[in-house]
Amino acid sequence: MAQFTVRTAEQLPSLLQAFRKEADLTQGEVALRLGVSQQTYSAMERNADKVGAARLLKLLNILGVELALGKPSPTPAPDPPGQRTATDKPAW
Repeated sequence: MAQFTVRTAEQLPSLLQAFRKEADLTQGEVALRLGVSQQTYSAMERNADKVGAARLLKLLNILGVELALGKPSPTPAPDPPGQRTATDKPAW
């Protein structure tokens, strides 16, 4: 399965909806497994930033999604001024 980098809560609703559809589940089916009404689940999917960590993890489990945490890779340092790289072409 593809990996997605999530940096803001605003990214979660569309991802949760996509994962639910990929799992071929309706909002009602997910709600039943979570023990909430379909309306409550719909609100959770739209407002994922309000969902607690324990409930979010349970939801991800239902959807067959793993949560992996990590630090971003550092950005490579730029080449020192005046130094050419192997892919640079001569300026002539």
